[in-house]
Formats: sequence, structure tokens, C-alpha cells
Amino acid sequence: MEECKIRLLKAEEIECRAAIVKENGLSLLLYKDARVDQRILDETFGAFGWQRSHQCIDGNLYCTVSVYDKSTGLWISKQDVGAIGHAEKEKSQASDSFKRACFNWGIGRELYTAPFIWVAAEMAAIRRDKCKDRLYCNDHFSVQSIGYNENREIHALTVVNDSNGRVVYETRPAAKKRGAKASGEENAPGISSEQMESLEKELRRTGVEMDAVRERYQIERPERMTEELYQRVMAALAKTKTAA
Repeated sequence: MEECKIRLLKAEEIECRAAIVKENGLSLLLYKDARVDQRILDETFGAFGWQRSHQCIDGNLYCTVSVYDKSTGLWISKQDVGAIGHAEKEKSQASDSFKRACFNWGIGRELYTAPFIWVAAEMAAIRRDKCKDRLYCNDHFSVQSIGYNENREIHALTVVNDSNGRVVYETRPAAKKRGAKASGEENAPGISSEQMESLEKELRRTGVEMDAVRERYQIERPERMTEELYQRVMAALAKTKTAA
């Protein structure tokens, strides 16, 4: 089992979707689909070396991904619950729970280290649906290239708008990595009022909405985020252009 190391995702295996669309731009999230998980499981453990199962607990659909450990002759399992999508409820829960369970095995976990990706309005075709009174963007974005550091964290990323071929986001490795690994996040005291004010100031400067930050970094209460996460958010915002 120790010899089976989950590889990092390739650029062509990563999808992009718009998280929040505003008049001044949109934020992008990086994700993987279930086919990528299946392929990496096959590559790492063999077609007969893993299995999946689903069960409903308190109305929620859970997926269990089990891997066979040849050294012990035991099946090792990891489980997670799926979220409900807007369409095809049962299928979306099954797929989402499977992908989340694969995250537990380490497949695509590096996506959680992605920077905040903000695409300015002039780099995308943002339109308004008058019937639903909402903004939307039908442009397709893709990851052109991606790089990782020794900690399996994303440190280089290029995203392009396939609709016009323009690079809409690009970041390169810093000359020197700052900060330490986070530990004990569940017991973190949260950020100070001064840090919260600095965050709000950066949001006003860039025009980025707090909801976009919460969605991207899966933050329920911004004031309770860890110091390490706060530094990641601020570093990402620092790379974002000032809103007109």
C-alpha cells in the first residue's frame, strides 16, 4: 500500500467553472470529474484493486471507496457524503459523493491549494438574463498549464478563455516560499479585527465579493478562518487588479 502513491492532476484533467459572476468580472473554481478519479484509481491500484459502494444515511447519499491492501489482505475504506445538484438529483449526489471520497484518498487534493482566480469583465463575455435578472457567462475556460511544489501545492497556473484564446489568469512560482504549514485548523482562534478590516479593504479595491471568497475557499465564517488561510486569501487578492 505504501508503494501506491496518488499522482498529481495533469492540466488537461482539470476543469474550470464560473463560481460567481458580477458586472466587473467572475471567479473561477477548479475541479475534476468522476472519470478522472476512476482513471487514477485504475492506474494506481489496478482495475481489480478498488471498489465503490453507496448508502443512504439520514436522507444523504454517501460513497465508500475501498482499496485492497495486498500486504495485509484487507480492504481499506474511506467515505464521504455528496451534495445535491440542480439537476438529476440522485445522479449528482452519487457522482459528488464519489469524487469527495476520492479526495479523501488524495486524488485531486492539490486543487484545494489553488489561488483565487478572478477574471476581469473585459476578458470574458458577461451577459444578463433579463428573464431571470441574473448575470451569466457561457465562455469556456481551461487550464493551459499547471505546476506544483515539493509539498504538492499549486505554485504555477495558467488559465485561458477558449472562446477567444486569451490568457485570463497566470501565476508563477514565488522566488521564496513564505509561511509555514497549517496545523490544528479546527482549534484556530480566527483572525483579528484588524486583519478582517484589511481583507474588506482588499475586497473593495478589487471589486471581488466576499461570497466569491467564501465559495472559493469553502469558508463559512470569514472571521474564523485560520492565519494560514487568511494569508492565502490576501496573497491571491494582492495579485488581482484594482477594479475600475
